[in-house]
Amino acid sequence: MPLLEVEGLCVNYGHIEAIRDISFTVDQGEIVTLIGANGAGKTTTLKTISGLRAVRAGRIVFDGKDITKLAPEGRVKLGLSQSPEGRGCFPGMTVRENLDMGAYVRKDRKSKAYREDLDRVFTLFPRLQERVGQQAGTMSGGEQQMLAIGRALMARPKLVLLDEPSMGLAPKLIAQIFSIIDEIKAQGTTVLLVEQNAAQALKRADVAHILETGEIVKSGTGAELSGDGSVRAAYLGG
Repeated sequence: MPLLEVEGLCVNYGHIEAIRDISFTVDQGEIVTLIGANGAGKTTTLKTISGLRAVRAGRIVFDGKDITKLAPEGRVKLGLSQSPEGRGCFPGMTVRENLDMGAYVRKDRKSKAYREDLDRVFTLFPRLQERVGQQAGTMSGGEQQMLAIGRALMARPKLVLLDEPSMGLAPKLIAQIFSIIDEIKAQGTTVLLVEQNAAQALKRADVAHILETGEIVKSGTGAELSGDGSVRAAYLGG
């Protein structure tokens, strides 16, 4: 049984149809990526899965449970968390306070497991440990992106949704972020990735879907789509 099932999903912004009858699954342990131009519906898809957008039609099943109408915090409790587009850190809070906010649904903040998860984040992102008492709003864009991902991991998710994690970053930092995504998968967390950097996303995707104007128009393994001429022309520069 897939960890995540999206079936016939339709989402509107007022009278505008943003997502039109899309269906896909995410299996445990996979990296699944959504590729598409700006406005294709990628971020809307993630927001809907996380509960921030209402569903007009279709359903979302997570870990065997229908979560189509479940509130966002209920989805987090089930093991679904998101690192949003634009990082979305709490600028007036410290790094540690932001990480604690990522674990707001947990009741074990004084436990060994909580400390282990915090250590996991600091191992993935040593810079965050160095900046643990610094206000998030004073950090660089790359550091804030690390914090956004670390905060999502503090919920101890089964599935983490990553929305444009490399956006606005320098090439060296982009390479670091994608290396960390590989490590997150290696540690057993399933990843649903939305990413403009199609080459990097397809390189590590078990499954990839191409979105155009709110519809999935092509699917395959990352390797298959990397070798597809039309995908290369549209998203990989040749």
